[in-house]
Amino acid sequence: MTRATDLDRSLPDPLPADPFPTFKAWYDEAHDLAAQPNPNAMTVATAQGGQPSARVVLCRGISLGRGFLVFFTNRRSQKGREIDQPHARAAALFHWDHMELQVRIQGPVVESPAEESDDYWNARRFKSKLAAWASDQSEPVDSRDTLVRRYDEVCARFGVDPATHEPEKPIPRPPHWGGYRIWADRVELWCGSPIRFHDRARWTRDLTEKPAGDFDASDWTVTRLQP
Repeated sequence: MTRATDLDRSLPDPLPADPFPTFKAWYDEAHDLAAQPNPNAMTVATAQGGQPSARVVLCRGISLGRGFLVFFTNRRSQKGREIDQPHARAAALFHWDHMELQVRIQGPVVESPAEESDDYWNARRFKSKLAAWASDQSEPVDSRDTLVRRYDEVCARFGVDPATHEPEKPIPRPPHWGGYRIWADRVELWCGSPIRFHDRARWTRDLTEKPAGDFDASDWTVTRLQP
C-alpha cells in the first residue's frame, strides 16, 4: 500500500487555514539555500484588452498578516500602464525548481504608499537610481548609444560621476517610479513529485476595497486539488 509519505514532499494534512506562513517558509528556505541568484524572482502577469503579458520581477516584500506582495517598477512601463486601469488584477508565480515547490498568487493590484516606495528607493544602489531616471521603460529607442547618452545626461543633471562611489547629494525618486502591492484573493501551493503525482491546494478569500489601496479580507477557504 502506498503511503503519502512515500511520495516525497507534501503539504500539511490537515491544510493550514492561511497559506501565507507556508509560502513565507518556502520563500525563506529558497533564500537560505541560495541555489539560484534571485530566489525572490517571480513572474508577474497583467492584461489589457484581453491581451496578457508576463515578465519576471523581484519580490521586495511579503505581508504575512495582510496577505500581499510588493514589487517596484517604472509606472510608465507596459505593466504600469496595464495596472493603471480600474479594478486591475495581476497574477504572480514563484517556481523553485531545485526545491520542487511552486506558488501561484492572484488578486487586485494597487500602488504602494509613497512612504514604502521612498524607503525602497533610498535603499537602492545609486547607479540603479540613475538608470531609473534615464530609461523610459518599454518605450522604443533607436540605439544603445542613445540610452548611454541619456544616462550621461542624468549623471550631469544630478552632478554625479558614475565612476565614483555614492554621490554627495541624494538622488530623488522619479515621480513615475514606485511600488505595487498584489493583494492575494487566490493562492495555490504546489509540491512536486518525481512521478508527477504532485500535491496541490488552493486558498481563496473575498477582498473588499477600502480607501487608499487598502482591503478588508474574509477568512480563507481551502481545498486540496488533484495533480
